[in-house]
This record gives sequence, structure tokens and C-alpha cells, in this order.
Amino acid sequence: MKKDFLSIIDIDGYELESIVADAMRLKRLKSAGTAHEFLKGKSLGMIFEKASTRTRVSFEVGMTDLGGHALFLNPTDMQLGRGEEIRDTARVLARYTDAVMIRAYHHATIEEFARYSTVPVLNGLSDRLHPCQVLADIMTLKERFGNLRDLKLAWVGDGNNVCNTWILSSALTGMEIVVASPPRYQPRAAVVDQARAGGGRISIVTDPEEAVRDADVLYTDIWVSMGDEQERTERLLALKGYTINSRLLARAPPDALVMHCLPAHRGEEITDEVLEGPQSIVWDQAENRLHAQKALLLRLIAGGMPATE
Repeated sequence: MKKDFLSIIDIDGYELESIVADAMRLKRLKSAGTAHEFLKGKSLGMIFEKASTRTRVSFEVGMTDLGGHALFLNPTDMQLGRGEEIRDTARVLARYTDAVMIRAYHHATIEEFARYSTVPVLNGLSDRLHPCQVLADIMTLKERFGNLRDLKLAWVGDGNNVCNTWILSSALTGMEIVVASPPRYQPRAAVVDQARAGGGRISIVTDPEEAVRDADVLYTDIWVSMGDEQERTERLLALKGYTINSRLLARAPPDALVMHCLPAHRGEEITDEVLEGPQSIVWDQAENRLHAQKALLLRLIAGGMPATE
């Protein structure tokens, strides 16, 4: 039976641990220059409604590393751009490829595609969730801390798709998530309720200083995501004061780490000195998109990584 990855909670805690462990093994293999073509002859279709740097490059390079092939599919160049229904495209691509990754404006698009696809579908980003990003982030924190249980992550700024995914992941990792956002830009209440029902520890506050107190990790993202450009002026006004700068960082423990999923708008949600500072692990996050997604592809397409390296 095929398995999709539309949300971080499409996997359980055991699967998460296993995928992260495989990702670390794959990272070692790549670092050593050791071939690991475990998906030789396999193909990944990649549909991009939204522009991308890290998602596109990491999935393409990842499939190449694994001996497979990735196809970049722009909806405007496909029959989707001429009105073909999502379900028809899904059924056809499933006969050509071994999995499909979609980066879409609306989460419902990915859900419908998955409903009609007979091969695994991966959420490369939607307006609601960004599970591939948080999978890589969890790997990054695992490298730094080992055990994630009882770590505190403070999200500062817009309660967006990445924030929603971190909230859901708390039930899998045992981490405490504290979100500091102005009222209008807080994460979806349904997501918070879902995470709490699964045992997640979530707090929503409006004061960034309250959120970062005793935090092990400070996390932020851009304030104006793709599709929100018409709200730019009001968003910048509402989120003023939610910048992760040296002053806010000083309110956190001295060994706290700073994360950002990129791209960054320096001087808005994060300052240059913090992004480039010694507590930033942003570039490790970006690199680990490659390794975590390779492990995920292996799990969904081949059932996991071979036992021997």
C-alpha cells in the first residue's frame, strides 16, 4: 500500500527516528564520496506552482545521488495550465513516475492529487504545511542535541506553514513549542488543537521575550510569503518588534541556537548579525534538506534504506 507524506504526522515517532537515522547515514556516505544509488532506475515527478531554490535543487540532486531521475514540471507548461483536472494529471503521472513531489499554493491541491495518485505523493510546501523543511530541521537538531525530548523551541513572527508543521511535530519529538505572534498572525487554531490532542506541548503568546526565555532554539521565517505580497505593508507593520536581533537573542540562554528556513529578508524577521553569528545553524538546516529528503524518498519508494552501507 502506497504511503504519502503530506504532513509531518503522516509518519509516527518510530518512523521519524528511522528516517533521521537514515538521513545521517546518507550524509556520511555523500561526505565520503561513496556511491549510494539505492533508487537506480526510479523517477520523481516534481510539480512547482511556487518558485523554489532549496526544494528544487535538493530533490533533484537527491534523486541523482540515489541513482534516479527527477523531472521538473511547471504547471504552465503542462495540461494543468490549460484546465486539465488535478485528478487526471495525478492518474497519468502515477503511470510514468515512482513518486510525485508537489509545491503548491493550496494544500487542497496536494490532497486531491494524493487521493488519485497510485504512487507516493510528497508535500514540498503548501499554504498550510511544510513537512520536508521540518524533517530536515529535526535532523539538524538531532545532530546538535541528540535527544530532542524536552527541548524548547521558540517560534517568533508569522505563524505560517512552517510554524504549523513544527506545532504538529511536537507530538512526535516531545519538544515544547512556544509561538510568539501578533493576534492576527498566530498559527491555525485547528493545528494547535490537533497537536495538543496528540500530546504536543504548545503555548501561544504575543511577547517575543516571553517566548525565548529558557528556549534552546529560536526560529523565524519571512513575514511575507509567496501569495501574501498584497499584504506586505500591513504585515511589516504588525510584525514590527518580532525581529530576532541581538537584543532578543540576549534574552535567551547564551547557548541557544538560531534557525531560519530561508530565504531570509535580512533586517525584517532576522538581522544580519544574528543570521551570520556563531549561534546560527541556518546553513546546516539548508544542507540537511538534501539528506533528509533522500531518506524520505527511500522510505516511500523503496521501503527504506538497505541494511548495509
